[in-house]
Amino acid sequence: MALTSAQTLQIARPSSLPSMPAVMLSSHLSSISHTPSTATVYSPKLNMKQSSYGNSARSIVIARASASQFSVNTAEVLGDVTIFTAAGDPVMFKDLWDQKEGIAVVALLRHFGCPCCWELASTLKESKARFDSAGVKLVAVGVGTPNKARILAERLPFPMDNLYADPDRKAYNALDLYYGLARTFFNPASAKVFSRFDALQKAVKNYTIEATPDDRSSVLQQGGMFVFKGNQLLYARKDEGTGDHAPLDDIFDVCCKVPVA
Repeated sequence: MALTSAQTLQIARPSSLPSMPAVMLSSHLSSISHTPSTATVYSPKLNMKQSSYGNSARSIVIARASASQFSVNTAEVLGDVTIFTAAGDPVMFKDLWDQKEGIAVVALLRHFGCPCCWELASTLKESKARFDSAGVKLVAVGVGTPNKARILAERLPFPMDNLYADPDRKAYNALDLYYGLARTFFNPASAKVFSRFDALQKAVKNYTIEATPDDRSSVLQQGGMFVFKGNQLLYARKDEGTGDHAPLDDIFDVCCKVPVA
């Protein structure tokens, strides 16, 4: 986000959030109609009645979406994308989890200097034990160089083994995630962040603007959330705007249900 002044961000009230545009903070906020985010539980091979995630697993679109948004080859396309570990080592997506049976939650943050992404990273960190107990690999990716990733990992903190850097936004482009000024600052879905203000305030306690990518055009990138079983896409959601994160209950429903005997 376009943060230009203080080196650290201390949040006291919604009006002090430099990451939110003035229009979001005006008296018109309550009259903005909410647009549902794009999310779908999708797999041409997954029969929910026989799914190991149980009969209660969701088999329909969670919000407006079309399965045609993502190819059945999404995992293969993403698999050849090279990103970096927080330590700076290159790694391909297909090497991050078992491509036959392994389950992975892939969270694409906006960028390492986004306060809302610190909040999401904090939530993912708190959920990591649940993912681990279900045998699910957590993969969190952010836009920026590995040294920016390390800033978030050290100051939030966040486990470095689960954090990856995509300085050239290759994964974001491969998944066709939203990008642009209007999406970043003026999308009604961004208003959701106000309902999580306490969590945001806590997450940015040690925030620093230094985690923002040097390439300032990168701050216009939006994120998304994906769940894979092997190379099969089970869940896909594009963030409509800044802070419009996937509900973790939806993610848990897909990947952390107790298998049916």
